[in-house]
Amino acid sequence: MTDYSDEFLKSVLTSVRVIAVVGVSANPVRPSYYVARYLSLKGYDVIPVNPGHAGETLFGKTVIGSLSDIDRPVDMVDIFRRSEAVPPIVDESLDQFPALKAIWMQIGVTNPDAAQKAEDRGVTVIQDRCPKIEYQRLFGELRMGGFATGIISSKL
Repeated sequence: MTDYSDEFLKSVLTSVRVIAVVGVSANPVRPSYYVARYLSLKGYDVIPVNPGHAGETLFGKTVIGSLSDIDRPVDMVDIFRRSEAVPPIVDESLDQFPALKAIWMQIGVTNPDAAQKAEDRGVTVIQDRCPKIEYQRLFGELRMGGFATGIISSKL
């Protein structure tokens, strides 16, 4: 399922504080970088996870090599990996974080079997959505003009 109510998405975004971002990039033009940075600027405690950048610093945080290397509770795991890479990430998340509240798969990322496994364990799953976009939309931070808001000049 990728059709979520605004109330549902808002409840997830307001109930989590610690977010592990799996697949974060050190490249500031990559979506995984600017989504993680945005979430950290919004007050979330973002834990960047990427084995290729382990030990580096992003947003004032040390990049962790894997979810298993995180030694504290995590509320949400945000996945920036291909759909076929999701099952082992979900398994590791469920094993590592017994109080995990949510697994969020980014735009274009879905895995119904992994999602069902997490949901069967009581974890909320969101697929094919971006928490940055949803945060901006739900908390009134999107700034649109012209065609985006349906305002079209009558002087053509």
